[in-house]
This record gives sequence, C-alpha cells and structure tokens, in this order.
Amino acid sequence: MLYNSTRNSELKVSAAQAITQGISVEGGLFVPEELPKLNDADFEQLIDKSYVERAIVILAKFLTDFSDVEIRYCAENAYTDKKFKSNHIAELSCLLDGTYMLELWHGPTCAFKDMALQILPYLLTTSAKKVAKGKKIVILVATSGDTGKAALEGFKDVPDTQILVFYPEDGVSAMQKRQMTTQEGKNVAVSAIEGNFDDAQTGVKQIFTDPKIVAKLAENNMMFSSANSINWGRLLPQIVYYISTYCELVKDEEIAMGDLVNVVVPTGNFGNILAAYYAKKMGVPIGKLICASNANNVLTDFIKTGTYNKIRDFHTTISPSMDILISSNLERLLYDLCGRDDKKITEWFRQLGETGRYTVDADVMEKLSESFFAGCCDDEQTKETIKKIFDQYSYLCDTHTAVAVKVAQDYKQETGDDRKMIIVSTASPYKFAPSVLSAVAGQAAEDDYEQLDQLEELSKLEIPKALADLKDKEVRFTGSVKKENMEQVVLAMLGLA
Repeated sequence: MLYNSTRNSELKVSAAQAITQGISVEGGLFVPEELPKLNDADFEQLIDKSYVERAIVILAKFLTDFSDVEIRYCAENAYTDKKFKSNHIAELSCLLDGTYMLELWHGPTCAFKDMALQILPYLLTTSAKKVAKGKKIVILVATSGDTGKAALEGFKDVPDTQILVFYPEDGVSAMQKRQMTTQEGKNVAVSAIEGNFDDAQTGVKQIFTDPKIVAKLAENNMMFSSANSINWGRLLPQIVYYISTYCELVKDEEIAMGDLVNVVVPTGNFGNILAAYYAKKMGVPIGKLICASNANNVLTDFIKTGTYNKIRDFHTTISPSMDILISSNLERLLYDLCGRDDKKITEWFRQLGETGRYTVDADVMEKLSESFFAGCCDDEQTKETIKKIFDQYSYLCDTHTAVAVKVAQDYKQETGDDRKMIIVSTASPYKFAPSVLSAVAGQAAEDDYEQLDQLEELSKLEIPKALADLKDKEVRFTGSVKKENMEQVVLAMLGLA
C-alpha cells in the first residue's frame, strides 16, 4: 500500500516513508491510497483474538512494506500487561444498559495517547531502518497536555532518536505539567511556550517545513519526524481500538455482528474521531460519529454549518487537551469527503492561513452531515455531568470524558436515536483531580497529592502508580520561551545553533 499527501495526490510514498517523514514537504498529511475493507470472514477471525493479535492483523493491511515478523515485534512489545493494566489493553465498562465506556487510559501515562504512542517508537524505528538508515530521528511535538507525556515516555532512551516537546505554559493541568517536566531520559527535552496549543502546533509545523532548517539537519545526518497525530504512525494504531472494541462487544454478546453502534468522541485535534471514521469506512458497523467539544467549539460549528472559522475567543477550560482552534486531522477527513481533490484542500487551507476561515461546498457538507453529529458544553455543564454520572452510577470520569457524556445525552434527546453507544473515555480522572473533586465534592485540597488521596477516598478508585510516583521525582525542565523563539530552541537542543 502506498500513501498520498492531502496536498499532492500525485505523490506516492511507502508506509515506512510516511511514518518516518511525518508530514509531506508541502505541508500535507499522508493518507493511504485506499482503505482496506473488512469482510465477514475478517470479523469472524478477529472476534476470538486478543488485542495484540487483532492489532497485528489490522496493521498488516496498512504496513505492506513491513514483514510479518516486524509487525509482530512492534505490536507485542507495545501492548503488554507490564505497560497496560491488563492484556485487554482497551478496557470496556458498561455505564448503563446500551452505553459503554471505552477506557483508553490504562497505559503508562494514564491517557488515550498511550494506545498509539507505545507502539509508535517501534513503528518509527523500524521504518527509519528502511528509508533513513543511519540518520538520527528528531521528533518535534506540540501538545495540549497528554500527547507530550505519552510521547516522552514512548521515546525515552530509544536509540538514534531525540525528542522535544512544546506545551502551552498556562494551558495544561498541574498533573500534566508535572508529568512532562519530571520526564527522565537522555534524549528528551521539554519547553513551555508563551501562548496556546495552536501557537505551539503552528510553530512545530513551520519548523518541519522550513527548508533551511531541514537542510541543516540533513548536513548533520538528522531528519525531523512527528509524534503528533499528523503522523500516520500515530493515527493507524487508533483505528485498531475501534475495530477491536466492536469485536469485543460481539464476543461478549452485547451486540450481534452487523448491529450498528454510535461512537462519541471528545476531540480537539480531530485525530481520535477520524480513526473511528476510518474504521467505519473499513466496514465496522458504526452509525453516527458524535463529535464532542468544550467551549472551544470550532468543530461543532463547522459540522453544523460547513464553515470553519478559527477567528473567535480562545477559552482556557477544565478540559485543556481539547483547547484547540486549529484541528489538524480535519484535513484528512475533508480530503476523503471531497474525492481526494488536493487542489481544493490546498485552497481551503490557504484561506484558513490567510483569513482564518473557509467554507466547504454543498456536496462535502452533505457527506459530513451523513456521518457526523456535533455538540459542545461549557465547564459548568462538564462539572454537572461528572457529578450526575458519579451520583447515579458511581462512575467517575475525567473532564474530557464528561464532555462526551453530556453531548451523548444531548444527541439522544435531540434525535431519539436509541442505538447502543460507545463513549470514548480519554483520561484518568486523577489527571484532572482539582476539577473532578470540585465537581463531586465541592472543594479540593490545595496540595496536588492530597487531592489524589482525597479523590481515592471518595471514589474508591485506586490512584494510578504512575501519578502517585510523581511526588518523588525531580523537576528537570523549567521556564518558557516565546513562540517566535521555538526554532532557536530546537537548534540549540540539537547542538546546531
């Protein structure tokens, strides 16, 4: 299977090249030439397999330049019960009859990003040996909180790699910040920036595609890659858990094979819900894809109107991983919906860069409405939902998952659709303890670690060891930089300044 760029359909690269490079030279994102289809026999084969075995089958359909041995090596080393809570990897909880919580946060950093970022280092190093042998891979990451720690943990001390993470100084939770700034490893670095996530993401993309910087790296036998979901190697493993979850529901006789289910995803950068869309196109019987946003509701407005407008107030919320106004992965969806018209995509995103907005045509809008529903809620509604779910079902969800629960409830009320529903739970409530405690108990202790103890006593949910252990770790990275100085920071880190 070969991969095109969303801004150059004539370009064709291997999976290894797409994963190693991360982003195309003209700024487009890599997508497979066509999505593989799953038939009845495929599903019958997958239902009785473990998560690792399902991952191997699905990855092989996309990574045709990898050997069977290489794919098995990547999956078996990434998804182990030493890294995840159990060998189920993606846990399912039944919230109420017909509503299931897909808990993707039982990995080493307590967020759904582990599902992809535990396997990406294996995919990337295997790819680099094929297309960039002997080069050091320099991984740049912009994070709204969870990606940064998951990427740092995944790439820690991986040979021939170096990773630098930028996060918005005032745009992550205290626990997210401590996870990143205490990160161990000889090849890692972290820097806050004075700005929001969109500033960090834009800065990273500009560095990626700056020919002078790229040439300077090449002179020193280095090349850039990404651990953000702009990298196909990040998005592909996310497709796996949607396929696996459907198979698990069939295996548990919660649904019959072929039954449609709706999927609700709290999203900011659109990667998680895009993976569900790809799974649907591959043949997973998914009905509606429900996009849940917080007060930064640019995606809600777009899905409802067809106009993407980033010129709006930016809100710092209690669900910071969704505090995003430029959703990178939407480009991949639009490329598919407009019939892979790279000229149209290039023009829309030129308009976004120059005017802050674009409007899709009627045909794309019709296709968008067929598959997607969108809703949003503010911080107050998020807290009310956390308390309501805890009081009614003794289920504690984090601030991002609560946004999805609220939008799921709104969707049912508005449409009357009573299909069974998978709500994607993206982070442990302990990562956002002050807000969760405020919602269920009315107040929280001042000390971060007292908050964890308070939440454990209240919920009877065990504190994840990875978070409890942070108390004794030394802070290694402090300070912040202006967004216009990100380039100098990167070059200095690499010894090329």
